[in-house]
Amino acid sequence: MKTLTLHDLNKVDSLRFMFDGAFNSESGVEPELTPFLDALEKYAGGWMPTFVKTSRRRKYSRDAVWRAIEERRDAYGSSVGLFRSENPGVSLSLTLGFTQEEPELRVRLSVQPLSFFAEEGACQSIVAMARAWVSRYPAQHAAAHSLADRELSGAPSFGRDEATRRRDGFDKVYELFWLNIFGPKLVETVGRERMLSTPAHLVEELPNGSVLLVLWPTAAEFASEEARVTQARAHVHLRPDLDFDTVLRALKERSAEVVPVEPRFHPDVAPFLSRLPDEFAISERQRKIAELNAFRPPVPEEWLPVAHPSDVANPERVLESYGDLSEGLVAALHTKVPSIMDETPESLTDLDFYFWRDNFPERYTRELIDSHTAPALGAYLGDVLVRRLGGTWVLRQKMEESQVRVGKRVWLPFLRARRYMQSRQSLLDYSLTQFFHEVERFRP
Repeated sequence: MKTLTLHDLNKVDSLRFMFDGAFNSESGVEPELTPFLDALEKYAGGWMPTFVKTSRRRKYSRDAVWRAIEERRDAYGSSVGLFRSENPGVSLSLTLGFTQEEPELRVRLSVQPLSFFAEEGACQSIVAMARAWVSRYPAQHAAAHSLADRELSGAPSFGRDEATRRRDGFDKVYELFWLNIFGPKLVETVGRERMLSTPAHLVEELPNGSVLLVLWPTAAEFASEEARVTQARAHVHLRPDLDFDTVLRALKERSAEVVPVEPRFHPDVAPFLSRLPDEFAISERQRKIAELNAFRPPVPEEWLPVAHPSDVANPERVLESYGDLSEGLVAALHTKVPSIMDETPESLTDLDFYFWRDNFPERYTRELIDSHTAPALGAYLGDVLVRRLGGTWVLRQKMEESQVRVGKRVWLPFLRARRYMQSRQSLLDYSLTQFFHEVERFRP
């Protein structure tokens, strides 16, 4: 069973449900939390978590939840995770706070993919669960929405600094999401009559004074033209100070940001670039794919038409020193880049990705990179050309002039490595992946 990480949940868009409700810790955890689990088990259906995780994993059961809470409990509270690794994937973080002025039950639920909520039945179940939770654990504000669009909305700060956000919370209707729960205080701030007359798919007053508002029948269609018009109308209804055309234009711009873009990367760097989009926030993903589609790396210039003759007196010793450099790189990175031990084109791509993700050229000192990393990488790159493309070393006293002959050209791996390690952008412009494919074209 796999625990979904934040990185896993960033692969495709998810339904994100944020819920902070009141929790009476004096009555005991099990009696107080039982209604929460009752609603989860009743309404989750096809996305019900299958295991509970703290320091160990257990198959989901009530007993597993109680045991996990006790394992993680301290004077301040307890926090456990409920997960589902099969499709749809689920991550549910449940935190119980005991020491706050008002003890809190905090839920962060992600269900992936969002497309699971293209059917009204699945959406109605989420609505029913939200209704049950807020009726039992009053919340000032809660919402369920596309994770990507939530990020684009500016939530949770909405342009405020962190101190202001923590102080004021959701004190006015900064944004409307697919599903919204407004606590009594916010309802009265807006005006109960105005709140209940919001033009939306569902507006329901709950017995505790909260209002449940659902904009559109299905969560997955949040970005459609009709759903955006509804969202804008509802928002300006609750916030008469806002302009409808301005709000709608901003929503349409957000919709454009999440339109899927088909990857069409330059073939020489596609193995490398195809790994990068998942490293960006889901809200940035499509724009980054478009940028990478347009990226064209410079044609490699680290080659000579005619080799400079070798000028070393002891080639064996020089090759041994290059071997030591290459082995040092392998020793340093073999746990982070396991394929480095194989000296293959795939290992070069893995190195590209590792250095880029780690922002290696800008994270480490220039002295370390210039004196150790770049020379070791040049030796390793040259060895890959020798081993995989039948190249032969042409050694020079000045390391950066040492060449590898492949076909009718000689290539300069140390020069390539130095240029490669200049900046994060240079990792793209001078990737090892592209260099290998360029050399490969000249293999006899």
